[in-house]
Amino acid sequence: MRITYLAYTFGLIMMYFGFVLLVPIIAALCFQEYHAIHPFIISAGLAIMISFVIKKFVPGVSNIKSINDIKKSEGLTVVTFSWIFAGLFASVPYLFFNISPINALFEAISGITTTGATTLTTFDYPHALLFWRSFTQWLGGMGIIVLFIAVLPQFAIAGRQLFFAEAPGPTEEKFTPRIKSTAAALWKIYAGLTIIECILLKLSGMNWFAAICHSFSSLSGGGFSPNQTSFIGYSHTILWIVTFFMFFAGTNFNLQYKAWSKFNPFILFKNEEFKVYFSFVTLIAILLTLSLFANMHYTLNDSFVHSFFNITSLVSSTGFCSTDYAKWDYTSKILLFAIMLFGSCASSAGGGLKVARWLLIFKIMKSEMMKILHPKAVYNIKIGNYSVPKDILYQTLMFVSFYFALIVLSAFLIAIIEKDTIVAVVGSVAAVGNIGPGLGQIIGPLGSFADLQTSTKTLLIIDMLAGRLELIPFLVLFQKDLWSFKK
Repeated sequence: MRITYLAYTFGLIMMYFGFVLLVPIIAALCFQEYHAIHPFIISAGLAIMISFVIKKFVPGVSNIKSINDIKKSEGLTVVTFSWIFAGLFASVPYLFFNISPINALFEAISGITTTGATTLTTFDYPHALLFWRSFTQWLGGMGIIVLFIAVLPQFAIAGRQLFFAEAPGPTEEKFTPRIKSTAAALWKIYAGLTIIECILLKLSGMNWFAAICHSFSSLSGGGFSPNQTSFIGYSHTILWIVTFFMFFAGTNFNLQYKAWSKFNPFILFKNEEFKVYFSFVTLIAILLTLSLFANMHYTLNDSFVHSFFNITSLVSSTGFCSTDYAKWDYTSKILLFAIMLFGSCASSAGGGLKVARWLLIFKIMKSEMMKILHPKAVYNIKIGNYSVPKDILYQTLMFVSFYFALIVLSAFLIAIIEKDTIVAVVGSVAAVGNIGPGLGQIIGPLGSFADLQTSTKTLLIIDMLAGRLELIPFLVLFQKDLWSFKK
């Protein structure tokens, strides 16, 4: 790897992230919370200063004019370190409001990875800080690097390696000839849906601040709410609006772009992954409706609303709640846990294992069983009309293995630390899948991660970052071949 390329690209990203840190000042000015301005100015100053230090003291960086030939290994490294340091700088404003360093870092990483797990036990904070929590999720939902690729001319060509490093999936799909145009199109869809949801929530009776924050958090698959009780107490109309947008937060944005550009929603149902996603969400939500109606004695209407809201919230890894489902019966909790493991679509803002990978796993299993019966037959594994290359299949198997290995290892260590198996297992699944709140009273929908041990929070921070980067860029850092530098 060329250290000058790494330093230049990383410094550029940190400089522009510094400007992003100034956005919450708008909320501070709107609510006349002038004491909440300087934390964001200081945080922005630190990020921008890092950029200038790199340019000044790393030899050769100031001479770089283009990064168009950046390599894949360099892109993976830049993206990983950009997310880590973005989380560090995003945590600085929390420190000014008497939040401990580990809780501040946990909150910032949880926000920027769109996990939505919180360490806050009270929400008596300035509007600027609550806005920042949701805004970090909105940035992380589509991807910080994808945003910079869309708006910065320096990444017009080099952005390809960074684009696919930030959100690796079963396929590398772009729907315009230029990667910059693809990134811009994704952000247009993302921002457009956010604006529409915000307006609908306002028209349904929510105040502007709550509407903006909730729109940021739902379209990103995040889950941070400016309210301590999330969506408990809101009207069914608002719950259905948020359910709709959470569902599409978990839907492939490339596919959504095709549907929007052709004004044809039926394009969605021609996609195999979307059909499985839609069918599974509907099936589990109906089963949960029956369970709540029979076991929890909800009315049929309430059962239907709360089932679809909470199932959609968990499958899209958002983490909002419309009721305290920690108090639900065992059958209902099992259905919720099942949907947590399922995940959203590839190339979406949602987390989890992803539907495309589940599809590939089952098709690989079917193919191997058929080979036992017909050893000479050749089986071509497809998703829709796309023939999946063998290297992608191997990568999928590797990803799934590491995904569950990370969950098992984290759960084992946390169980030892916390002496609580439920917190260990559910917390690990929620962190690696970027889902947020888990089950139970401690880290449930109305709970907090604040009382967990510092070592547990550290493990969960690593899990959240690894989950958001979809493991591959994170795991590459542990390969010694990567750390061979040249100027």
